[in-house]
Amino acid sequence: MPLPAPTLNTPRLRLRPFAETDTDAIFALQSCPRVLRYWDSPPWKERAQAERFITVCGQMDRDGVGARLAIELAADEVFIGWCSLSKWVPDYRSARLGYCLDDLFWGRGFATEGAGALLQWAFDTLDLNRVQAETDTRNTASSRVLEKLRFVREGRLREDCVVDGEVSDSWVYGLLRRDWER
Repeated sequence: MPLPAPTLNTPRLRLRPFAETDTDAIFALQSCPRVLRYWDSPPWKERAQAERFITVCGQMDRDGVGARLAIELAADEVFIGWCSLSKWVPDYRSARLGYCLDDLFWGRGFATEGAGALLQWAFDTLDLNRVQAETDTRNTASSRVLEKLRFVREGRLREDCVVDGEVSDSWVYGLLRRDWER
């Protein structure tokens, strides 16, 4: 079933479907070693990876498995990152949350605000019961974002990522509808 990616507005942000015009911005974000320090894959090396990323965003919509949205500042439409809801399983009423922001915009609450808007849409529109997220155990800022959004740390995936020869663990977080609504 198709899952049209929404456009969502918050006081400071606009979350919208990706467009081909976002290719350079998404490549700049995903090729930055500092931004991808705790990511599960190395920084991008080729612009074609950004083109494929945008194609996959549209395919996620068409296949009905999720929504990946560009995040831009509402005031001036500057691209600052993205947020996604993926692996949507209607029968289980579950999905996974992900996000990535330009390091120039870290520490200002944008990840929490953007992910919160997407979660609200997901709980309202998709009737979710559970959302899961994972983050590198060393990424304390991402853990704080998830905890502000009422996610609960549920466990540790030991040595689940190996990027450029570096092995790392991940925290698994879960958010239930009843915790979101309180």
